Amino acid sequence: MKYVDGAAQGAAEEQTTGERRTRNRVARSILDHGPSTAADLAERLGLTQAAVRRHLDALVADNVVEPRDQRVYGNRGRGRPAKVFALTDCGRDAFDQGYDQLAADALRWIAQAAGGGEDGQAAVSAFARARVAAQAERYRALVEAAPPAERAKALALALSADGYAATARSAPGPAGEQLCQHHCPVAHTAEQFPQLCEAEAEVFSTLLGTHVQRLATIAHGDGVCTTFIPQAHQTAPDPPPAEPAAQAAVRTPAPDRASASTSGRNPA
Repeated sequence: MKYVDGAAQGAAEEQTTGERRTRNRVARSILDHGPSTAADLAERLGLTQAAVRRHLDALVADNVVEPRDQRVYGNRGRGRPAKVFALTDCGRDAFDQGYDQLAADALRWIAQAAGGGEDGQAAVSAFARARVAAQAERYRALVEAAPPAERAKALALALSADGYAATARSAPGPAGEQLCQHHCPVAHTAEQFPQLCEAEAEVFSTLLGTHVQRLATIAHGDGVCTTFIPQAHQTAPDPPPAEPAAQAAVRTPAPDRASASTSGRNPA
């Protein structure tokens, strides 16, 4: 049953990702062709007007597009003019700003200024860690306030607020969870500088207090950034209360007790 629930949740996440891509197509079509009606968009994208309106409602709610009255030149016929949808300043900023290229150029300059080679790569790694560490400080309070079993979900919420569209769900197979990031604002830069992904995984490990494993990244060509988070170890039981010295002296010698207490466990 748990696996079935996980599969259903995974299918729901794939559907969400597909809808986000369609919304991006709608916004891109408005960018390319200017303010457009729902009918215009439906014809250009091969969608029904009902589907386009649903995506437009979501884009309006996210302040990506805004409705306007269509300007009519010459004699206007009967009835109200059709609504057109135009990109807001926020929506326009999401396209073609050259930030990816600027970031890549800056990291390349850092690597060269540090001498290139291994020294240059080390400098880029140091920058990546500093950048992600500053970002993580905004997440720390939210993650630490959550119960241990809910911290992956708390981290996903924090990442989503920064545009990563993240979710957390039970992982199939080994006990643990998968943290999925359906969007990556720095994906194109990370293609050239994987240190950004590596530093992010290190911060996830620090925030969650456990080793994590990166299974896939958008920068590597995968559809979703996926991080496996193993189930947290159970808390060790409290040690027994100390015995009086006289009573302890007649018990099994300390070396044997130590050996027995560690039997069946891997050494630390």
